[in-house]
Amino acid sequence: MKFKDNKLFKSIILDLIGMASMFIPVVGWALDLIWAPYAAGQMRKMYPTIAGKRASWIVFIEEILPWTDFIPTFSAMWVYEYCQEKVSLKKLEA
Repeated sequence: MKFKDNKLFKSIILDLIGMASMFIPVVGWALDLIWAPYAAGQMRKMYPTIAGKRASWIVFIEEILPWTDFIPTFSAMWVYEYCQEKVSLKKLEA
């Protein structure tokens, strides 16, 4: 349970960092050029599944495109990974 909570905390922090560039006038777009490849690498490292690889491309595109920084991609991937597990377990129990 602790590992899952740490991953959620890290996901929220990475989403907030990605969103912060929207609020920095003039240089925010330049920071996105640096942040996008780093965020994609972090996504791939945190979620090494096929879905994580796809999410790394999504987070890269989301960070590069202007005005899309508000999308919490890391947190959405965390929800996808851990909520899907709960649904699968409920199907097995039924």
